[in-house]
Amino acid sequence: MLTVPRVRAVRASLSVATAVALLIGPAAGQVLAAPAPAEENTAAVRLLGLSGVPNARDAGGYRTVDGRWVRTGLVFRSGALDKAAPDDLARLTALGVTVVDDLRTGYERSLAPDKLPVGATGHSYDVIGQAPPLILAGALFGGEGMYRAFITAPGADEAFAAVLRGIIAAEGGVLYHCSAGKDRTGWTSAVLLSLLGVDRATVTADFLLSNTYRNAVPGDPLNGVQGEWLDAAFDQVNRSYGSFDAYVRDGLGLTPSEITALRTKLLA
Repeated sequence: MLTVPRVRAVRASLSVATAVALLIGPAAGQVLAAPAPAEENTAAVRLLGLSGVPNARDAGGYRTVDGRWVRTGLVFRSGALDKAAPDDLARLTALGVTVVDDLRTGYERSLAPDKLPVGATGHSYDVIGQAPPLILAGALFGGEGMYRAFITAPGADEAFAAVLRGIIAAEGGVLYHCSAGKDRTGWTSAVLLSLLGVDRATVTADFLLSNTYRNAVPGDPLNGVQGEWLDAAFDQVNRSYGSFDAYVRDGLGLTPSEITALRTKLLA
């Protein structure tokens, strides 16, 4: 059991880590490298070209195993919008974004509240705020433990499910994000693409694009991601539920009609 001083130390570590990420996170994504090889399996240019929002891209454009395509222009992913420039917000408005889903903790949101595109509605779905303190302290640095917590932490299933249901219900585009747009956002995209029928190799390649779009050097947990982290999440899905389909059904609680509606809306 963690003592009160240790819990306070964990919270202090989180505060420092969050402040560091808020200071350098967007800057790390402003100079964009060339698209990664995964772009060969897409029908669209992925980057949105936002100057103050890191890792902002279209979540669609991938081919599924049955030969269909995930539609573009409907779902977007990014880092936090607190440093979004006026031109960035105008771009999101032009793209038709009407819903912004914030996956950050309440503490992160209080330090760096989102700026929203004109006419957009913001929702807050805290993925890991109820996770064990040691997992929470590492929230901004990735790692296998945090990715397993995406499946096991109280409230995580409800948060991810809310994003998926919001995509079904939205009349315009949906953008979901966390702080860096790579971990909580990365798992959201992995779940969405897997549910739509995109193969695992392509899902992983899309996940690893965060390294390119955030200019992360190997072994940089603040700006980058590792394939082993995503593998840990999928492994935890199998440990906790037996299969990905069971995770969607019993963990996220999506009904067959909701899954059909999501596929109907996003597949061409």
